[in-house]
Amino acid sequence: MPLTFADSPRSSVGLEWELALVDQGSRELVNCAPQVLSQLYTDFPADRFPHFTGELLQNTVELVSAPHPRISDATDDLRTLACAAQAQAHALGADLIGSGSHAFSPWQQQLVTENARYERFMQKYRWWGRNMLIWGVHMHIGIDRTERVIPIMHALLTYLPHLLALSASSPFWAGESTGYASNRTLRFQQLPTAGLPIDVNTWAEFEQVVTDLETTDIIAEPTELRWDIRPAPRWGTLEVRFCDGASTLEEIGALAALTQCLVEHSQQQLDQGSALPRLRSWFVRENKWRAARYGLDAAIIVDNTGTQAPLRNEITQLVSSLAPTATALGCETELASIASLLTRGTSAERQLRLFEQLGGAAAGRPALMGVVDSLANELASGLR
Repeated sequence: MPLTFADSPRSSVGLEWELALVDQGSRELVNCAPQVLSQLYTDFPADRFPHFTGELLQNTVELVSAPHPRISDATDDLRTLACAAQAQAHALGADLIGSGSHAFSPWQQQLVTENARYERFMQKYRWWGRNMLIWGVHMHIGIDRTERVIPIMHALLTYLPHLLALSASSPFWAGESTGYASNRTLRFQQLPTAGLPIDVNTWAEFEQVVTDLETTDIIAEPTELRWDIRPAPRWGTLEVRFCDGASTLEEIGALAALTQCLVEHSQQQLDQGSALPRLRSWFVRENKWRAARYGLDAAIIVDNTGTQAPLRNEITQLVSSLAPTATALGCETELASIASLLTRGTSAERQLRLFEQLGGAAAGRPALMGVVDSLANELASGLR
């Protein structure tokens, strides 16, 4: 089936930020999103930008920016939305946190949002569907012509470990330290339509994949492809979906800036007739696992001969090389903030460090509650 790829401004940015609601006392997840959203839908209608949406579970609100040419304008949208959501949550005795997972709340106690699509999802995926107690960040970047979508998608997969490790924020699951910087990554890819995109080479091949999946009832429509990076024909964008939930507004700005710069740099290379990098699919898969497991401490595969290098060094070099692109796009401040993440630690690193300071596994629930406290405080401080 032919898919029309909409026109969109080149390298424009739209951001989606999933946030969890936690009780101010117990720090458990709380299923109050319907109440929070009821007023917010009035103030921010869903047919306009920016706006809010509900998500799979009633413990989640999703903030959606308008598309913008500059990262700062998109994050300003998110700040406005987050402050409004925070006020509604506080009135109900709840706080907002940004994280790929919750430190201890059990999935069995979470309520599914009443929605026909989510009901179909749960009916199909059952136990694994109920286990999707995870939050992420989605970034839409405008592509200026259809034939560029698939080559840029593969180029971005080369930098998947960079973005995933920087965003890692899900080291805990059901009260345990998992040993993974991003446990969310391993959880989410259990769904058959999630994970790395199918290895297509052209837009026509992508259209055929969508046709095949719809014909065989694997998906009902293209948005049910939950790939780590997927074309979004309706918006004329590539959507980067594999990042963990961002714990602060500064972090989502940094991730968005790096993504926008990578896409714009790729488009500039195509303008010049240059080929884009494309790593072998099995190396991409391994890099994804290493970033999820080790975070910034991973050594990744950097070329098709199998050369390996420390991920921290690769990120530092990448940020430096993209500085002129960031200046042209007006996101140099956001891109430069990646350096502070490398210094003070990602959310996963900060969570684990605090957990140990509070007594670790021996301390049990109080240490885990301290982690959630810190996430709530970090998010709130970043909105001031």
